[in-house]
Amino acid sequence: MTKETFLHEKHVQLGAKMVDFAGWFGGFLMPVQYPSGILAEHMAVREKAGLFDVSHMGEVFVKGKEAMEFLNSIVPQDISKLNYEKAVYCQLPNKKGGLIDDLIIYKLGILEYLVICNASRIDEDLNWMVRNSKNYDVKIENESHNYSLLAVQGPLADKLLRKMGLDTQQESFTIKVAKIAGIKVLASRTGYTGEDGYEVLVENHYSEYLWDKILEDGAEFGIKPIGLGARDTLRLEASLHLYGNDLDENTTPIEAGLSWSVPKDKTIDYNGKDVIMEQIKNGTQKKLVGLKMLDKSIARHEYEVYKDGEKIGVVTSGGPSPMLGANIALAYVKNDKDICTGSVVQVMIREKLHDAEIVKRPFITKRNKIKL
Repeated sequence: MTKETFLHEKHVQLGAKMVDFAGWFGGFLMPVQYPSGILAEHMAVREKAGLFDVSHMGEVFVKGKEAMEFLNSIVPQDISKLNYEKAVYCQLPNKKGGLIDDLIIYKLGILEYLVICNASRIDEDLNWMVRNSKNYDVKIENESHNYSLLAVQGPLADKLLRKMGLDTQQESFTIKVAKIAGIKVLASRTGYTGEDGYEVLVENHYSEYLWDKILEDGAEFGIKPIGLGARDTLRLEASLHLYGNDLDENTTPIEAGLSWSVPKDKTIDYNGKDVIMEQIKNGTQKKLVGLKMLDKSIARHEYEVYKDGEKIGVVTSGGPSPMLGANIALAYVKNDKDICTGSVVQVMIREKLHDAEIVKRPFITKRNKIKL
C-alpha cells in the first residue's frame, strides 16, 4: 500500500509529479520534480537554496544505559568517541561485511541517540538492531511515523534559516534543539547534496506550517521546492552513495571507497569486522570509481563497463551533471592498478560501446564542511 507524507497535499498543490518507484522511497508517494524541472531545481540548490521533503527517511531513537555500547557493537565507527550534539556517518554491516544500510547517528544525550535510516531499509535496520540488542539494556523506538524531515540546502540556506530564528552558529555534523519560525525542531547541519544546509526534524502537525513558512521567507533568497530527481543529480555530482545502487549487502565499506570512515584502531568487535579489517590490510577485488562520459550518452544502473574488450565492472549510478555539462556515473570495476584515474574505458549502452574517462571523485568541489 502506497503511503503519503504529511506534506503530500503541499506537493500536489505545487504541481509536483508524484512517484513511488516500486517501494524505492519506502512505499511513499514522493515528489520527483516540480513544474520548473529537475535542471532548474538542481541549479537553485547549487546557486541559492532549495527545500526538500525527505520525510520518507527513518528516525529510530536508541535509548538506555547501554545505548552507546549497543550502537558501538553494530557499526564500524567508534560511537564511544561521539560527543554530545555531534553526528557521525556510519554503516550497518552484516556478518560478511556487506552493508544492510548506511546511517547517520546523532548523540542527543548521555543515554539517547538518533539513527537516520534510508527509507527502503527501515524494516531491515530495525529487525537487525532488535536481533543484535538482546544482551544490552537498551530501548529501540521507531518514531518515523511521528516526524517530518525537511532539508534546506544551498549556499543561502544559512542566511534564510538565520532570518527565521535559527542560531546558525553550528558546525557541520552537529544537531541542536532549536526553534525555526517559533516551532521547536531538531536542526542538524547535514545534507545529501554537497552543499551547506540543514536537515530539520519536526513533529508532523507542524510540518505544513513550517514548509509554507520556509518557502514564504525564502522567496527573497530564490528558494525553490526540490524533488527527489534533483536530489539524485545533486548527490551524484557530490559522489554520495545511494543505497540499493552504490551500496548493498554484498558490498563492504572498503570496496565502496568508505575506508576514510572506518577506524583502524577500534578494539570493540562488530559484525563483519574481520572481513573489513582484512580488506583494509590486503585490498579488495573491486573498487568504486567515477566516470565521465566522452560523448552525450548516459550510463545507467547495471550497464556493463569494459576495457580492452574485457568486462571489468558495472555502473551503479549515472546521469547528467549540470555543473560539468557532461554525463557522469559511478561504477564498480576491477581493483587493478592499470584501471585508474585518466584511464579510458567503455560502457555498453544499447549494445554499443561508448568511451568514458575514469575521473576523481567527487565530481565537483563539495561545500558542506562548516567549521566555526
